[in-house]
Amino acid sequence: MAKKPTKQTSPKVSSLASGVLAGRIKPTQAQVKSLAATALGQDETKGQKRR
Repeated sequence: MAKKPTKQTSPKVSSLASGVLAGRIKPTQAQVKSLAATALGQDETKGQKRR
C-alpha cells in the first residue's frame, strides 16, 4: 500500500507562526493570509458537514 505524502510547513512559515503565538511578532495581513493558507492546505477534511 502506498503511503500518503506528508504535508510539511516551510521553516519560514513555522517560525512566523511560533513568533505570532509567542507574542513576539504582530503579523501583517499578508502574513496572516500565509498562515491561514498553510493551515487550510494541510486540512485533511475538506469543507464542513451540514447540520
